[in-house]
Amino acid sequence: MAAPLWPKYDVNLGTLLRTCDAVGACLAVPRRPWIGEALARGNTLRHRSCVHWTSRPIDWLGAQRAGGSAVVGVELADEAVRLGDLPAARKRTVMVLGNESEGIPADALELLDTVVEIPMIGSGHSLNVAVAGSLVLYKLAGLL
Repeated sequence: MAAPLWPKYDVNLGTLLRTCDAVGACLAVPRRPWIGEALARGNTLRHRSCVHWTSRPIDWLGAQRAGGSAVVGVELADEAVRLGDLPAARKRTVMVLGNESEGIPADALELLDTVVEIPMIGSGHSLNVAVAGSLVLYKLAGLL
């Protein structure tokens, strides 16, 4: 499951929804007025997609972990696993994404089982959320 729980840009959600469909995953999003339309606009497949809505992202994430899901965050951190070394998911997994500006909030970082980073050679510090999430989803699905 992809969980961009603190989105800033609506275009990222449509791209992630398409990637979720490609790898057989669901998308978890917070309830915000603009998100429903962003998903509808971005769903180029034109069929109903698997979307979970949450009102309180931190509580939802804690419940997923308590329910036995592995929680993987895409973030820059000292203890992060490089994307190439990330194994395919062997059980239900929630991939958490922050946003390009602030990343994953500190109270959510405490709920992560694994942190994965995507190595970069260029001068940027991060990729677009949709691109980063898509790369990690494919790796977790065992398709890369």
